[in-house]
Amino acid sequence: MGIFSFLGGKHDDDDANGATTPEASAPNTGAAASATPFTPPDAWNVDALTAPLPETTGEAPEIGPIDRAVTAELQPKIVDVLKTVFDPEIPVDIYELGLIYEIIADAARRVLVRMTLTSPACPSAQQLPSEVRYKVKAVPGVADAWVEIVWEPMWTKDRMSETAKLSLGFF
Repeated sequence: MGIFSFLGGKHDDDDANGATTPEASAPNTGAAASATPFTPPDAWNVDALTAPLPETTGEAPEIGPIDRAVTAELQPKIVDVLKTVFDPEIPVDIYELGLIYEIIADAARRVLVRMTLTSPACPSAQQLPSEVRYKVKAVPGVADAWVEIVWEPMWTKDRMSETAKLSLGFF
């Protein structure tokens, strides 16, 4: 019986007194092993991190003139997705941290997210932009997505929302 066997629930091989037969205590295989009452919460969704790399048509963002209607339509959905991206060193999402400077879309529904990092030496400099791109590209209605890291204006604690400041104890 494994350390996480409690996730499998009660098995048919259990007798009336709760004792388990030797066959039932053997490691589960097949359909019985995959049937578990445990359902991970949505916050555990790591699909964006394990998905194959998106096909890129080039390094530079290929976005046309800004379409204000498409941008207005997609922006709330994109913001919701960005609120699921967390800086691993700070327990606040990147949107509330004020790392997102601009979200724009063109008529072809290609999205450009301009963001910054807390510092040029940020250890998450590779991980965060990739995660943002994968998650934004997965938003329904988005044809393609790019992330552009900008350093002007420089990020300061003043860019953080009141919620982020409160959760980090800056008040």
